[in-house]
Amino acid sequence: MRNVLTIAGREIRSYFVSPIAYVVLTGFLLLGGWFFFNLLARFNFLLTIYSAQQNPQVLQRLNLNEFVIAPLLHNLSVVLVILVPVITMRTLAEEKRTGTYELLLTSPLRISEIVLGKFLGSFVFVALMVALTGVYPLILMLYGNPETGVILGGFLGLLLLATCFVAVGILTSSFTENQIIAAVTCLVSLLLLYIIAWPAENAGETMGALLRYVSLTEHFAQMVKGVVDSKDLVYFATVIVLALFLTHRSVESIRWR
Repeated sequence: MRNVLTIAGREIRSYFVSPIAYVVLTGFLLLGGWFFFNLLARFNFLLTIYSAQQNPQVLQRLNLNEFVIAPLLHNLSVVLVILVPVITMRTLAEEKRTGTYELLLTSPLRISEIVLGKFLGSFVFVALMVALTGVYPLILMLYGNPETGVILGGFLGLLLLATCFVAVGILTSSFTENQIIAAVTCLVSLLLLYIIAWPAENAGETMGALLRYVSLTEHFAQMVKGVVDSKDLVYFATVIVLALFLTHRSVESIRWR
């Protein structure tokens, strides 16, 4: 465990000694703030209109979770699809490019420790990004009355989604020494997992159910609604473990070449 934490600490420091961490964090929070305040302004506009019409039935259907938090989380998930490949592209590809990859493989470290250390370092950074966006629901709690349980379920879903993105990003980074190739491969893979359920309605009952189950967004959408189902948790855990297992096999294959 000490070796895993050492590699993770080295990985986290490498982010903050370069402009990558500050640019990514600033961009993510700026976009998140833009989405949040625009969604909140739209909610206030609708609230004003329907209050003037004195329509209590419509007013009851207006709630902060549905009109602000849910769209915000979906928008942030799209931003993560773009930013996570930038964060993870260097994890193993940079080691190969600089020649330190061979030192890692010939050191008394197990491959699993290398993979878990790299994963943990990137995960901590992405978890920090998600945690900082928690300021938006805090603002709503101070001045409004959102459903706390639904918010917690949604942010748990966003964190699990981001963790899956990190695991896939480390996998694609293990395939090449070119960071651009690693980032593009990760982006394409994440987009495929993100939109794979689009043709589900026209794909037949069996194939449609399969596409919806494979889709990351289908499971994420359930958690955004506040529904934390064991089926969704098992799916996210499966994606993460499978991606890390394939990364382990990819790194191991290089050791024996």
